[in-house]
Amino acid sequence: MKTYLLLSYLVASVFCQAQSSYKYLNPDAPVVERVNDLVSRMTLEQKVAQLLYHAPAIDSLKVPEYNWWNEGLHGVARNGLATSFPQAIGLAATWDKNLMHRVATAISDEARAKFNIAVSKGQRLRYQGLTFWSPNINIFRDPRWGRGMETYGEDPYLTGQMAVQFIRGLQGDDPKYFKTIATAKHYAVHSGPESERHTFNAEVSEYDLRETYLPAFKMSVEDAQVHSLMCAYNSVRGKPCCSNDPLLDSILRKEWGFKGYVVSDCGAINDIWGGHKQAKDAAEASALAVKAGTDLDCGRQYFKLVDAVKRGLIKESEIDVSVKRLFEARIRLGMFDPDDKIPFSKLGEKEVDSKAHRILAEEAALKSIVLLKNEKNTLPLKKDIKTIAVIGPNANDEHCLLANYNGFPTSVSTPLEGIKNKVSSNTKVLYETGCEVAPGVPYVEPVNVDYLFTTADKKVKGLKAEYFSNQEAKGEPVKSKVDTEIDVMAADMKGDFSVRWTGVLVPPLSGKYYLGCRGGNDFDLFLDDSLLVTDGNDPDNDFSLKQVSLEKGKAYHIKVLVGVNAPRSPFVLLWSLPDMEREKRALEAVRQADVVVFCGGLSPRLEGEEMDVEVPGFSGGDRIALELPSTQEDLIKKIVATGKPVVLVLVNGSAVSINWEKANISAIVESWYGGQASGTALADVLFGDYNPAGRLPVTFYKNAAQLPDFHDYNMKGKTYRYFDGEALYPFGYGLSYTSFIYSPLAPKGGTITASKPVAKISVNVKNTGTRDGEEVVQLYVKGKGTAVGEAVKTLKGFERVAIKAGETKTVSFDVSAQTLASFKKGKGFTTDKGEYALLIGSSSADKDLKEVKVGVE
Repeated sequence: MKTYLLLSYLVASVFCQAQSSYKYLNPDAPVVERVNDLVSRMTLEQKVAQLLYHAPAIDSLKVPEYNWWNEGLHGVARNGLATSFPQAIGLAATWDKNLMHRVATAISDEARAKFNIAVSKGQRLRYQGLTFWSPNINIFRDPRWGRGMETYGEDPYLTGQMAVQFIRGLQGDDPKYFKTIATAKHYAVHSGPESERHTFNAEVSEYDLRETYLPAFKMSVEDAQVHSLMCAYNSVRGKPCCSNDPLLDSILRKEWGFKGYVVSDCGAINDIWGGHKQAKDAAEASALAVKAGTDLDCGRQYFKLVDAVKRGLIKESEIDVSVKRLFEARIRLGMFDPDDKIPFSKLGEKEVDSKAHRILAEEAALKSIVLLKNEKNTLPLKKDIKTIAVIGPNANDEHCLLANYNGFPTSVSTPLEGIKNKVSSNTKVLYETGCEVAPGVPYVEPVNVDYLFTTADKKVKGLKAEYFSNQEAKGEPVKSKVDTEIDVMAADMKGDFSVRWTGVLVPPLSGKYYLGCRGGNDFDLFLDDSLLVTDGNDPDNDFSLKQVSLEKGKAYHIKVLVGVNAPRSPFVLLWSLPDMEREKRALEAVRQADVVVFCGGLSPRLEGEEMDVEVPGFSGGDRIALELPSTQEDLIKKIVATGKPVVLVLVNGSAVSINWEKANISAIVESWYGGQASGTALADVLFGDYNPAGRLPVTFYKNAAQLPDFHDYNMKGKTYRYFDGEALYPFGYGLSYTSFIYSPLAPKGGTITASKPVAKISVNVKNTGTRDGEEVVQLYVKGKGTAVGEAVKTLKGFERVAIKAGETKTVSFDVSAQTLASFKKGKGFTTDKGEYALLIGSSSADKDLKEVKVGVE
């Protein structure tokens, strides 16, 4: 026995010494040598397994498991507590590059902190890693696309500039280690329709491809050195994006010099053969994708690569290319190095939703708000107003403000709460929803504990709760108690667990209710022993509601099963009570009020990613009509008819055609999905504690009839650059509580020559009002117009500038030949000799711009 133990010890010692000598574990060795050393020690089967987003551990090589799927669009998402900044479209509306960098830095702080905490607990689950599938930099070419709220708007330059700052903030500036890795998505030419994204082929001209769809990706690669891209579901010119070798190789790697890795959108490899029919089966599709340059599969198709090698569809050496790219990323994230080598290893719990980040979220929300109309000095409101009526379906809806791809902050400030906290103690605030956000989309709220009981005798309020140490509620519960708060976030449980709540529901009214749940967990809701709703753990489409008829005072048996994994997400038991009097009560409140604030718009329950929505004006997450839903328009008209002053607050992620509202309401504010500080920021604007300066990152059209067919990816007639109609509100537009004037520009701004490659164009901007404020100065290059297939004008520079009352500031832009370049077939981006017109002003509208000429010799 002693001999056996000694031999075992010697073998183990030799093994450990061999491991310690592995070059890939040496933090001081060159990255390329470390990668080559590691991959050389792996079998084909091990390599293939590493190409799936949930990569298993290789214990013999000290390779820990890793889940590549993480989200951070406007805050760390789907990973419990996190600061929630305004949705991406709102961040774009700030037109503030410095702010964007600070927001992304805060997100990466929280991301690293969460990763460090998870690893210390031995957790390496989805949404706990360091590779973030953000930002979404697709061009919001058409307001009907449901995912446009995830983007930075319709303009390539604004999108690219904001993306560069976001990527830099996520990835950090350490010369050796990535703080996190950003993923620019969805590459490329991807912006609806949602219901056809798995089969749709986008036909687009080379001009539009280069001038509109690719510039933001090019800037992300060349200027921000983004280390990851995600290829899209759709095809471009007949080739699926994830096996599209011109996009992934010729353009991305050879032309732009991209050095990182490409991940597929989730299920996109399956679409190559199942949707686009480019391949016969999963093995062939996987081989095509890897050879084209898609390194990582968000799916399970790449399991077939072993079979593909055996069939001669791909060589193991070609698979090695992708494996090496992925391990380079993991090594540069520090996953194989000691903590004392990594500058971010000490970030921890104190960073998550910290006071500094909450202040930053409020600043971002403030800067995102756009004042669209303010006649008769309706705004700002007085804080000592006698009575204010806050009406509308979005006035107190927390979920609406967090949009999608979101985290869960400590608290969320709604417009109603913001207003209540802002006004004086003598002001009476009346609140009513007044209507549904859209027909059949009810306002829902947590089921009040006053109507939940442990048994039918109604002696004990709450539900009986049984907690299990597994996700399936199997075996004996580890503890049982009565819960008056149906919330898994409050549960004193560690790791994966499940809870079974049982009891009775006693409705206060007879009628039709919507009953269901919301939360990023697996759940089943039973009513009287029948399954009412269930959820498949879809973290964005997380509302599961069903209409049921209930009788007042009757005890209905209720059972809720929730399986929770780490990181846990909130779970809420929801209902919408029958209410035939909501409009009547709203109008009564209006008649009592001195001013009305109507909070309407849209909802992430209506617009979003591949949704099952059957509501007039909406389809599959996309929009058919651009007007406000009829429920809101009808109520708004009745409110205005009372003659009371009305402020319309829009809470939405895309442009709305508010023609009647613009003509009949004196003050209109666009607040987007503003994140956790939305209500506080809105109140600061409404009551004058902050002077708004946000600008529209999209055109607000009068109606959908002004636009070409949604399926047409050519840009003629779309966005401010190619639209030749009259917009409701133009791109770049936004008002202030003060006024600014631009000094006249000299007719000539200089000449660009070989010896003088930059012309400096300057303008003086004076704040002529009585309040300090900010102006967003915008620089455009004038084009020849849509008649010859070129843009009417194109944004080439912008600066958000703070100017005190009475002060004048000089804003300058450097203009080079590259600034003036445009794409020409057969020549690429070129700048011809001659004279160019530059436009400087406060929006893209001609009336807001001043012209100056620049020559090129």
